[in-house]
Formats: sequence, structure tokens, C-alpha cells
Amino acid sequence: MVKAATDLSYCGREVRKYDNDHFLAGLFTPTERREAMFALYAFNLEIAKTREVVSEPILGQMRLQFWRDGIEAVYEDGPVPRHGVMDPLAEAARGLGLSRVLFDRLIDAREADLDDTPPADLTCLVNYAEVTGAPLVQLALEILGVRDEAAMAAGRHVGIAYALAGILRAAPFLARQNRQRLPEDLMQRHGARSEDLFAGRFSAELRSVVGEIADVARRHLDEARALRRQVPKAAVPALLPATLADLHLGVIARERNDVFVPRVLLPNPFRQMKLGWAAMRGRY
Repeated sequence: MVKAATDLSYCGREVRKYDNDHFLAGLFTPTERREAMFALYAFNLEIAKTREVVSEPILGQMRLQFWRDGIEAVYEDGPVPRHGVMDPLAEAARGLGLSRVLFDRLIDAREADLDDTPPADLTCLVNYAEVTGAPLVQLALEILGVRDEAAMAAGRHVGIAYALAGILRAAPFLARQNRQRLPEDLMQRHGARSEDLFAGRFSAELRSVVGEIADVARRHLDEARALRRQVPKAAVPALLPATLADLHLGVIARERNDVFVPRVLLPNPFRQMKLGWAAMRGRY
């Protein structure tokens, strides 16, 4: 089912290379909406990598402002900045009537990445997961023509769960830069030390912190699936990241919440099969 790179648009190639989870999920989008989905995921990729490609916060703010200006141009019918992602994104947003407020939320959320201060508590972390994850799933639902309340609520929970799983998997990468997104209140409550995290020493205390965050992610997956009977089957391709979050959280659990184990970051060999089975049954 995975298309050859030569058959893909620029957005499809970028998503396939740098966000393979969403690429695989996007393949289950109906053909006529697939390029719009890839444009959305490529846009998210562009803003999400801001912190990693700039050396100073002011440069990150300038980069995000480019995307703000681009989105404003899309909705104000102005000239759209020339960019391999911006052009197809503008076509999708205008042609499908996608909600500007959701794009704005995604861009604004990425300003938090420019501040390396860890979240103060678990609530702050979940809020970050919501603003970086939920609008993406909800825009994907709009691309599929699904805008009902139940689907949007499910999308919110899926976005939070997938984002939290991603934050856990990114912990070793951030730690190598002396950065962390594990909440300070959990670190203190469990007696975990940032010094151990940054040194790659995964302790029992850190396992407890990871386990508590993973439990929150699973609860959001449960909330999303509790709405399943109310969600139209047309929404499933946008909600498939729930299946991927399950896989990632399962690997973390099998490694006893040690996110430094290499297997946690390795591509799961069963991803395509799991996604295909879920899509075939109309589940997520």
C-alpha cells in the first residue's frame, strides 16, 4: 500500500520521510482527499520542527510568523507565500472550507517549544498535548467532511493521546540537549532527577513518571473509543493515530516504561497491518 516516492507529491514525500506515522494513516484517506491530508500533515511537520531548526527563539518566532502570515493570506484571499507546502495547503483550506481557528491554534501552540522550561505540572503537559495534537486531528476530520460534535470530541482525545505518546518517545532526544517535557510536579513527587534523565540513566523514579503520563494517554484513548458508536465511519482515517498511539504505548509498557530502550523509537513492524485491520473494521 505504501506508494513509491516517485508517485508522491512534495508534501507526500516530506511526510513519508519525516512523519511516517501520519503518512501511513494518511494512505487510508479517500484518494480525492489524500493530497489535502498530506498537505495538512506537511504543514504540521513544518511548524513542529521550528525549535529544532533555529538557534535563537527570535528566529523561531519569525519562522512561525511566516506561517501565520500564510494562513492569514489564505483566509483573506491575499497572495499566498510561495512554498512547497503553502500552495497545496491553501488549495485544501479554501476548497474544503477548513477552519482557520484550528490552524491558528496549531501555530500558536508551537511558540511553547521555543521555551525550554519544563511544564510545571501534568495539567500543563496535557494542555500542551491538546493544543499541539487535537487541532491536527480535527482538521483531518474536516478534510474528510466530518464535523459533528462526537467526531470532534473523539478527535480531541486522540490528538492528546498521540501527542503524549510522542512526548514520551521524544524524551531521550530532548535529554541529549538537556531539555525535558516531563512535568516538574511528577518529577518531584516520584523523586526523579533531571540529571539522571540528561545523563541517560533511567531510574525507577523516572519509570514512575513515564508510567503516570502513559496512563493519562490511555485514558484519553478510552474516552475517544467510548464515542465510537456516535462517530461516522468516514472519520476513521483521521482517527487512526489512536491505533498508532496504542502501539507506541504498548512498546513503552513492555519495556517497563524505560523510554531509553532503542526499541521504543524503532518503527513498529506491525503498524501497517494494525492500521489496515482497524480501517477495514471501521475502528480506531
